[in-house]
Amino acid sequence: MAFPILSVIVLTPLVAGLIILLIPRERKTEVRVTALAAAILSLVLSIWVYFAYQVSAGGYQFIEKADWLPFLGISYHMGVDGISVPLVLLTGIVVVAGVLISWGVEDRPREYYAFMMFLATSIFGVFVSLDLFQLFFFFEIAVFPKYLMIAVWGSPQTREYGAMKLTLYLFLGSVIALIGVLAMYFASGLRTFDMIALEKANFAPGFQYIWFPAVFFGFAILGGIFPFHSWAPDGHVAAPTAISMLLAGVEMKVGAFGALRAAIMLLPQGAHDWVWLILLLGTINVVYGAFIAMIQTDFKYVIGFSSVSHMGLVMMGFATLSREGFLGAGMQMFSHGVMTALFFAVVGMVYDRAHTREISRLGGLFRKMPWAAIGFIIAGFVSMGMPGFSGFVAEFPVFMGVWRSQPPIYAIIAVLGILLTAAYILRVVSRVFFGDAPVELAGVSDVTVLDKVAVSGLATIMIVLGLFPILMTPMVQSGVDHIVYLLGVIK
Repeated sequence: MAFPILSVIVLTPLVAGLIILLIPRERKTEVRVTALAAAILSLVLSIWVYFAYQVSAGGYQFIEKADWLPFLGISYHMGVDGISVPLVLLTGIVVVAGVLISWGVEDRPREYYAFMMFLATSIFGVFVSLDLFQLFFFFEIAVFPKYLMIAVWGSPQTREYGAMKLTLYLFLGSVIALIGVLAMYFASGLRTFDMIALEKANFAPGFQYIWFPAVFFGFAILGGIFPFHSWAPDGHVAAPTAISMLLAGVEMKVGAFGALRAAIMLLPQGAHDWVWLILLLGTINVVYGAFIAMIQTDFKYVIGFSSVSHMGLVMMGFATLSREGFLGAGMQMFSHGVMTALFFAVVGMVYDRAHTREISRLGGLFRKMPWAAIGFIIAGFVSMGMPGFSGFVAEFPVFMGVWRSQPPIYAIIAVLGILLTAAYILRVVSRVFFGDAPVELAGVSDVTVLDKVAVSGLATIMIVLGLFPILMTPMVQSGVDHIVYLLGVIK
C-alpha cells in the first residue's frame, strides 16, 4: 500500500490542534512551536506532492480510498489533479505564513492556534476530496473555527457583525449546494457520492439546467461572487490578520474550487446553459470591486474589496469554458492567494504598530518599516497584472479566453478593473508608505524577523512564478484538459 501522503497532509494540522489544546495554557512558546512544526510539515509534504505529481500522465494521482458509509455510497476518497495540487501547495504556504505573522498573539494563543490548525485541515480536505459528501463535510467543518476566531480575536468594533455575516452567508450557500448535491446523488441512479463516477453519470439536460445554478452558486458564494460578495470585505476586516490571510488567500478558493469540481465538472451541460450569467456576474465583480476599493478610507477594506475584484477574474475564466480561461483561472487562484495573503499580512503589521487603519492618518511608513513597504509594493505589482509577476501570467490567459470564446465587450469592460486596480494601489502606496509621517507615528517600530521571513517568502513566490511560469502552467494545463474534455470540447 502506498504511503497515504494526502491523509497525512490533511490530518497533521488536526492532530496538532488537538495536541495544542492539551498543552498547559501558560506554556505559550510550546503552543507556537507545535503549530509552526505542523504547518511546516504539511507544507513540506505539499511541496513533495507538487513535484512528484506526474504532469505527463495527468488525471487524479496519489489516490486513497476506503469505505466510510458504504450503504449510503460514501467513501473516504482522496486524490489530486493538476488543478488541486497548486491549491494544496497554496494552503501550506499561507498557513505557515499565518503562523509566523501570529507569533506575537498573547490573548489565548492556545485556542487561537488550535482553531487555526482545524481551519487548515478543513481547507486541505476540500482540495483533496474525490467524494462529494466528503468534500461537503470538510467544507462545513470550517464554520466553527472561522466564526470563533473572528468573534473572539477579531476587531472589537466589527467582529461580531463580521463573524455572524460570514457564517450566515456560508450557511446559505451550503444549504443551496447541499440540495443540489443530493439531487445529483438520487438522479444519477448510481447511489454514490464518488465524483469520478458522477463525472460519467450523464445527467439529463433538463436536470442540469435546473440544478446547476444551485450547486454552482451555493459554492460560489464563498468565492465572493456578486451579489453575494459582501460577507468577504466585512469578514476580512473583522478577522485577525492570520485569518484574513486564510479567508482571502485560501477560503475564497475553496468556494471557487467547489463550484468548479461539483458544478462545472459534474454538470457540464448546465455550465453551457448558464455561462452567460457567470460571465456577467464575474465581470461585475471585477469592475465593481475595484470601484469600491478605490473609494475606501480604511486600509484593510481596500484589500477586502480588491479580493472581490480579483476573484471575479476567476469566475470569468470559468465562464469561458475554454483552455485559456481555465488555465488563467487556475493560475489566478494560486497567484491571488499568495498576493492577498501578503497584502493582509502587511496591513496587519501596519495596524499593530500604528494602531489605525485610516489611510488619512498614515504616511511615511517606508522609512519605518521598509520590508513591509516593499512587500506591499510587490503585491501591488501582482495585483495590477504587471509583466514579470505572477498576476500577469494568471490574468492574461483569462482575457484571452474571454476575447476568443465570449463577446469581446466583457474583456474590454473588465480591463477597466485593471486600470482602477492600478489607481487604488498607487493611491494607497503613496499615502501610507511615502510622504510625511504624522507626529503620532513617530514611535512606530520596524517589523519582526519572523514578519520579514513571511513577507520575503510570499514575495519571492510571486516573482519566481512570474519569471518562470513553466513551473506551474503545465500542471494546471493537465487538469484543464480533463475539464475541457468533460465539457465536450474534446471528443
